[in-house]
Amino acid sequence: MPSPGAGGGTGDVPAGRYGRDLFPPEDPHESERIDAAALVHDPVTTHRLRELGVGPGMRCLEVGAGTGTVARWLLEEAGVEEVVALDRDTRALAAWELPGLRVLTADITDENLDPGRFDLVHARFVLMHLPGRRGLVHRLAGLLRPGGVLVLGDAVELPDTLDRSSPYRRTMDAMWAALWATIGTDLTEVPAYPRYLREEGLRDIGAEVVCPPLLPGAPAALFWSDTWQRMRPELEATGLVDARVIDEALAYLESPRLAEVGPGMAMVWGRREG
Repeated sequence: MPSPGAGGGTGDVPAGRYGRDLFPPEDPHESERIDAAALVHDPVTTHRLRELGVGPGMRCLEVGAGTGTVARWLLEEAGVEEVVALDRDTRALAAWELPGLRVLTADITDENLDPGRFDLVHARFVLMHLPGRRGLVHRLAGLLRPGGVLVLGDAVELPDTLDRSSPYRRTMDAMWAALWATIGTDLTEVPAYPRYLREEGLRDIGAEVVCPPLLPGAPAALFWSDTWQRMRPELEATGLVDARVIDEALAYLESPRLAEVGPGMAMVWGRREG
């Protein structure tokens, strides 16, 4: 089978969408699942944004704002002037009343969308779920003001290729296959993001990969456990796992025997000429 997250790389891209065909936001547990991922990745994201000089006076676009943890950090901790929090579903942000926050219910793939120009454009775990990633990078880069920074974060995985038969490995492989088959999630382009930014004329391009510790009871393990439980029908539909294998993988995530390099995040950034 393709490497985990490869999504096959051939044939038509599935027509399903994140938030509609998988992980609907109206599910009462979806915000908890997203917040578990935020606990894992927000420290990495916010550290990088600080290193890039994000701070007072800036106008920022947060693409795929989710439950708004990064948008809130930008306003309350980094002290930026304005954050436009863009998502297809913004119910998790509706109750917020933060000075400088503008909630925009929109689809970044809408060719008629023009939210303005920004000093920071940030998209985390968004492009991997969408078709036409190269075109979306072009669009996001085009939203930068002179001197503005584009920061992209998407998932990467370093699988143990010497053990493809464990319940954990089989379930993780089934998850990537199911994500591709259902909504077209594909990680194979993520290593190309630095080149894409260079082709867009950005400078000071950098990249880093961080794989958070996968420890029993910790947020990363809880996130994958919740994700697999929510995807049980899709996982079994791949034919790669059955209920018994999934149950063994879930038990392993809670076990002191847990020892894996779990999926991580690649962050890539570049700056528009001032």
